[in-house]
Amino acid sequence: MAAVSRSGEYTFTKPNHETITLVAGLGVAGDVHRGVTVKHRSRVARDPSQPNLRQVHLMHAELHDELNAKGFDVAAGQLGENVTTRGVDLLGLPTGTRLRLGAHAVVEVTGLRNPCPQIEAFRPGLLKEVVGRDERGEVVRRAGVMSVVLAGGEVRPGDGIVVELPDGPHAPLRPV
Repeated sequence: MAAVSRSGEYTFTKPNHETITLVAGLGVAGDVHRGVTVKHRSRVARDPSQPNLRQVHLMHAELHDELNAKGFDVAAGQLGENVTTRGVDLLGLPTGTRLRLGAHAVVEVTGLRNPCPQIEAFRPGLLKEVVGRDERGEVVRRAGVMSVVLAGGEVRPGDGIVVELPDGPHAPLRPV
């Protein structure tokens, strides 16, 4: 892992920390999005009883590298992610993939992050860099993946990530 981040308040960016603690069934201890039911404001407004499929947000540091090369000043945690990875093709994983983070924590990938307009407010022009269309006209979301915590534990920068694919057939990631 390249970085770990959390925020106890509804802020777009999340400060980096030396360690975060994942709590089974809830999310990141001390993070505003922690809980069994949805915590993202737009989802709470629609139906506060929905299950929280967005307990932990993971984003690949390679996206930060690409955005920085295009002139955007973006660092780990600034796009709201809790875990910044490097060397894992997060967007290519199927739904239900388990990621072992560090010695004990395990998350299950539930789907793609659906980027919100706050990204545009953070850096003008950034939204079109993380949401676009492919050659078939299909929407492509590149702002990381969401997950739920199956097994808790502390995670920190430098910890390893082990990818465990679900039994087939694999279902592609959809926005959650």
